[in-house]
Amino acid sequence: MEKFSAFRDPGTGIQPFLAPVPSQESDFFATLLIPVRVIVAVLRVAVVIVLTLLHIVLVHVIGFLCRPFPPLQDLIVWLGTALLARLALYAVGFWWVPTELVVRKRGKFPENKWNPRAGDLIVTNWSSWIEVLWLAYQYNPVFVLPVANAPTVLSSSRDASPISYTPGRRTGTGSAAISSVSRVSSSPEVIRGFRQVSLLEMVSSAGNTPSAPSSASVHSLEDIRHSARRPVVVFPECTTSNGRSLLRFADVFNGANVPVMGYNIFLMCVRYDPPTPSQPSLSHSIPDTTLNPLRHLFKICTSLPPQTITIRQLPLSESPSSQLFMVNEVVPEPRSDVLAEVCAVLIARIGKMKRVGFGWEDKNAFLHFYRGRR
Repeated sequence: MEKFSAFRDPGTGIQPFLAPVPSQESDFFATLLIPVRVIVAVLRVAVVIVLTLLHIVLVHVIGFLCRPFPPLQDLIVWLGTALLARLALYAVGFWWVPTELVVRKRGKFPENKWNPRAGDLIVTNWSSWIEVLWLAYQYNPVFVLPVANAPTVLSSSRDASPISYTPGRRTGTGSAAISSVSRVSSSPEVIRGFRQVSLLEMVSSAGNTPSAPSSASVHSLEDIRHSARRPVVVFPECTTSNGRSLLRFADVFNGANVPVMGYNIFLMCVRYDPPTPSQPSLSHSIPDTTLNPLRHLFKICTSLPPQTITIRQLPLSESPSSQLFMVNEVVPEPRSDVLAEVCAVLIARIGKMKRVGFGWEDKNAFLHFYRGRR
């Protein structure tokens, strides 16, 4: 949209925050089946709500009561998380979620599947709450959310005005007619630490930007990793995009050395197919102000065909935790957080995604602008 062109990446032309929309082509059968699709969506959402209540009872009630017996608590949390998360994916329409090990070097055969252990890091891009459910089902990890000061949103992000530079050919049509507009060039904010959150809080946080420091306990990623009894999932983008590109990674690893020592890093990339008239977008870049992401859940539950998702994983032997890993082969001129830059490059490669200069700070400005115009 023209009014959101201020948040279009000048290098790639990608708008990473607006939800993708299907083509303008009409689908007669999709329109004809709207009553059936609504009924199916209501039933599916009801099933997900029941599974959510069961998860609360098993994990947060029974699991809490079993705290004096850690092995029993871990077993209950694993069953209440993995089993119910998979059932929720079934209810939404993800009957089968294939994974692919992608090797960077030609002629090298993929190794065995991933096996993250306690204290290992799983680093991935973030486009929706769906991959959160899949990670919960597959690895029963610890989820963390970054804590940072909210960036200042200047008036120029709300009252954007055209500037003289216009990319493309001056033909007056198509992409050449989209004028670049002035926007706030947000500098990266310092990540103060992380909060360990539950699966439900992680799902409800999809699309939001990092919260400001509060009375809640904030720890460094290293402290959380060191004390975790399960793998730890990190989303260095710190917010969701629309899945069309990779946002700028924040400095979340606090200057960790590469290759890392004492634990393993598992890198993966999640991709969703473009939406169609009968298949809403699976990415969730704009959060709901209340009961997030219930509205998005209902939308995707209206799809009658099975849902599809692409998950590509990097073999452990080619990750930054391999002692044979060479930084200069991936990042010739690393920045302050070398590990964050290395992870960004590798995830973009295995997912065949373009990187944009926008970060979560720009997403914060976009949400202010988006909600202010409605």
